Formats: sequence, C-alpha cells, structure tokens
Amino acid sequence: MTDAAPQPTRAQRFRDIVVPAAVRAGYTGHGAKARFARDTGMTDSSVTRLWQGTALPDARFLPAIADVTGLYLGTLLVEGGVLSDKALRSLSETDRSQVRSPSGLTPEEAADRLGINDGVGREIFYATIERLKRLEDQDAPERGDNGHEGAAAQM
Repeated sequence: MTDAAPQPTRAQRFRDIVVPAAVRAGYTGHGAKARFARDTGMTDSSVTRLWQGTALPDARFLPAIADVTGLYLGTLLVEGGVLSDKALRSLSETDRSQVRSPSGLTPEEAADRLGINDGVGREIFYATIERLKRLEDQDAPERGDNGHEGAAAQM
C-alpha cells in the first residue's frame, strides 16, 4: 500500500496562486512583502503568513490583492473560501443587465440567490459589482452609442 502525497491546504493553494502573481507584478527583492502589505492594506505579519502558506488573508483584502497582482477576483474568492466554485459560476452566468437595472435583480437579491450570507462576503460581492460598474463607465467614452467600440477605438 502506498501513501498518497498529502493534499495542499487551502492556504497553500492560495499562496501558490498569489505569490507567483505578486512576483510577476514586481513584488521581488528586499522589502517586497512590506510593499505588498502597504499596497493591499494588510499587516506585514499577515503577508508573511500568506507567503508561507500558513494562513489565508481576511476576505476584505481580496479585492486589493486582485488589484495589485492582476488576478481575477473570482479566483481569489473561491480559493479564499468566500464563494464556492458553483456560486462563482452562477454569478458569471448572471445577466449583468439585470444587476445594473433598477427594475431587475438587485445586488442584494443576487447575493441571496448565490447563498452569500457572510457579511464580509456580501460586502466584497457588492464592492465587486461597483468596481465592474466603474470599469464599464470608464470604457463608455471609447464605445459608440450602441455599446460597441467605434472605429477610433479600434485603431
């Protein structure tokens, strides 16, 4: 009988995603962890535990980690244990126009339907929706009236 290799913990899997992305984003050399802590709002000791794969960051830091590493927030939400993969897929399939429309699905209703009950998880979910709206609004000047990129934007 052979012993199977131990499976990595959630914290180790999270580290294996975040740390290489942080290195690609320029968090290398002396002071890399301190800069990462400053840029994400985390404490130095929390970043050290993240880098070691011994602890997961608090969920409120996931959007900042996504920002500084360029990782997809959904991946961090799943790997950090805030959302299930099924809930993320369901969210991805949600009609964005319903979430944006006052007469459609509200972010609160979407969170309820996805089973996001944790207060921090809900706040992250709402912040993600707001961030997506801001990104959409930033792209709007480059688009024509029909929502598609105009000829000038395609050049």
